[in-house]
Amino acid sequence: MRAGADLALVYRGPASTPGCPEAVADALRRGRRGLEVRFVGPREELPVEPSVLATARLYAQPGGGELRRAHRKVKRSADAVREFVRSGGGYLGFCLGGYLAGETPGFGLLPGDTDRFISSPGARPDHDGDSLVTVTWAGRRRQVFFQDGPWFDLDPARGPAEVLATYDNGLPAAVVAPFGRGAVGVVGPHPEATPDWYTDSGLPVPADVRVDAAADLTQDLVDRVLQAARP
Repeated sequence: MRAGADLALVYRGPASTPGCPEAVADALRRGRRGLEVRFVGPREELPVEPSVLATARLYAQPGGGELRRAHRKVKRSADAVREFVRSGGGYLGFCLGGYLAGETPGFGLLPGDTDRFISSPGARPDHDGDSLVTVTWAGRRRQVFFQDGPWFDLDPARGPAEVLATYDNGLPAAVVAPFGRGAVGVVGPHPEATPDWYTDSGLPVPADVRVDAAADLTQDLVDRVLQAARP
């Protein structure tokens, strides 16, 4: 077993938006696995480099701004992240972190690529402002906070993937896929969002979003990634 099996590393830095890393970290800490969480990044005590990643079980890339600008900030870490996952680690990507799991540009961790959901046929919402999006996750319809997130364009010829959730137009909204001995879990919306995200944007708070409870969709994503990875 990999050292630090209960440690999750969350990126915080210029390729993320303030509040997004903290929300991911809180959701991971509140989960039933009791993960220890530490931040990594160019301005953090811990950098994103092989020796640091090797101490953890999970690496999480949270939401942020524009994809190409963010990729320029993290591309030096791409080889380290890929090797971490290939050798048995888990990658979690939320919104921008989901985009970065693709390859145009990104880490190239998925059997396929990503694209903007709001530009897809029949997308609702179809604008890039803060909004609610409806997904069907494990057979249950849920409303989730959304900020111009991706859908996942999977290519079965490039490898297997499990679709955990779909948008209302049928496109994949959350996916888990193997990468080497590790696993990648990505989601287009923000299941880690707490009630203040909604109220600050003037949006209604869905009944199943509670600040005092673990983010159950995030926990499902974490569980499936850890089950799929073979450290």
